[in-house]
Amino acid sequence: MTRKLLKFQIILDKDSLLYLPGQVLAGRVLLETLESTAVLGLHFHVLGECTVNVAKGVRRDKSYDKENYIDFRMKLLDDFDNKPILLSAGVHCFPFKLGLPVSLPSTFLGQHGWIQYYCKTSLQESSGITHKNQQVFIVLNPIDLNLEDPLLSDPLEASVSHRVGVGPLGGTIRCNVGLDKRAYVPGENILLTGEIHNQTKLAIKLLKYALIETVQFYAHGKLLHQERRELAALVRERIKSGSRDVLQNGHLTVPPLPPTNLLGCHLIRIRYSVCILIEPNLMERQVALRVPITLGTYPYRRDDQDQDQGENLQQWVENYVRYPSTLPVSRTGPNPPQLE
Repeated sequence: MTRKLLKFQIILDKDSLLYLPGQVLAGRVLLETLESTAVLGLHFHVLGECTVNVAKGVRRDKSYDKENYIDFRMKLLDDFDNKPILLSAGVHCFPFKLGLPVSLPSTFLGQHGWIQYYCKTSLQESSGITHKNQQVFIVLNPIDLNLEDPLLSDPLEASVSHRVGVGPLGGTIRCNVGLDKRAYVPGENILLTGEIHNQTKLAIKLLKYALIETVQFYAHGKLLHQERRELAALVRERIKSGSRDVLQNGHLTVPPLPPTNLLGCHLIRIRYSVCILIEPNLMERQVALRVPITLGTYPYRRDDQDQDQGENLQQWVENYVRYPSTLPVSRTGPNPPQLE
C-alpha cells in the first residue's frame, strides 16, 4: 500500500526557512499518488518548544524542563461523515497559513537545551497505514540596536590590577582595555585597545583577548548548568618581567550568533563578553577581565542615514542574515577557562 504514495512533503513559501515573530507561516502539503487511494484524514501540526535536559550527579539523573510557544493543529482533509475519502491518482496540494505569535524566542540548539520550531503532517490511509513527515523552520527574534540603551553605542574603557605571587617574586599586573562600543551584530569587528603592564618578577606566558559566549540552562527556576565557549581570539606575545604589551587597532570578528538573551525564553539565557585572559608563569591562577557586550541583529545607523533612507529591520534580516546555514548544531569544542 505504501507504494501508492510517491511524494509526501511540506513546502514552505520561504526558501530561507527564516521567519520573524509576527510574520505569516505559509506553505502547502504536497501529495502525489500512483493510484487512487482511500484516506481517513490529513492532519497538520505546528509546534514550537524549548527543552532543557541536563544529566546531574554520579548516577547521571536527568533534570528536565520544557515550555511551549506554539501548539497549533488543523485538519487539511477530514472525513466529516466518518467515511474514507478517495484521492485520485496524481498530485494534490493542501495550502496552510498561520500567523506566528509576536513573542517567540529565537531558534537555538545547545548540548543541554534547545529551542526548535517545526511543522508536522500525517496522512492516514483507510488500510491503517499512517504516513508522517516534518519540516523545520527557523525563528529569529531580532534586536535593533538603534532601539536599545544609547549608552551601548559609546566607547568603553575598563581596568583592573591584580596581585600575583608572594615574597620577592610577587607584584602587580595592571590591565587596561578599551572597546569602540558595547553592542555589535554578527559580521562586525570589535575594535580593541589594550595595555598590560607586568610589574612582577614573573613572566606572563599567555595574554589573550577573546570573545566568549556564556549559556545558562534552567529548570524549575534553578540554574542547572553553565557552559562557556570561545568564539574568537587574539593571542599576544609573552611579556617579560617589568615589561608591558600595548595593543592598538586590534579586532575580534563576531561570527553568526543568536542575539543576546533569547527574548521570550525562561529556560535558556545567553550572554556575550570580551575577556582578557592573563596567565603568569609557575602555578599562579589566570587573571581575567570580563567586559559584557550586547549582540543584536540590526546595526546602528550611520549619522548621515535616517530611518527612511536605510533598510528596515525586516529587509536587513531578509538580505543579510543567513541563520539556517550558520546555526550551530552542537555546543562542543574547546572550553575556555573558568572566569571569576
